[in-house]
Amino acid sequence: MLQRKQTIYLLLAAGVSAGLIFVFQLWVTKEGVSIFAVDKIAYLSLFLGSAILSLIAVFMYKNRKSQFMLGRLNIILNFILLGFFVYQSLNLSGETYVSEKGIGMLLPIISIVLLVLANKAIKKDEDLVKSVDRLR
Repeated sequence: MLQRKQTIYLLLAAGVSAGLIFVFQLWVTKEGVSIFAVDKIAYLSLFLGSAILSLIAVFMYKNRKSQFMLGRLNIILNFILLGFFVYQSLNLSGETYVSEKGIGMLLPIISIVLLVLANKAIKKDEDLVKSVDRLR
């Protein structure tokens, strides 16, 4: 069913991963050039991969176990993306390349929170179905 709480969470996670990467910058170089996720192909592919996994999970509502596993895989993908951002911001010291960190580096954290909430709702639905099957 598409009118569940996890659908809202998954659609919000897809919106964060696919839509907000064009709005918020990842960082600003010392020359004052804003770097967005679109400028780096690796970051763009990871963000769009996360959005696609979220959208696929929305339409897997009949198979809650697969939906739950896609959510977990998406969380791992966002942790990898977050790891790239931490490496990028900590690897270069001082004013060598990254001058100012942008709010775009926090987008994977927002997506992870939404995906955890979605997985929690999926698990709750699965437990409800199991409890009803036990009564039959």
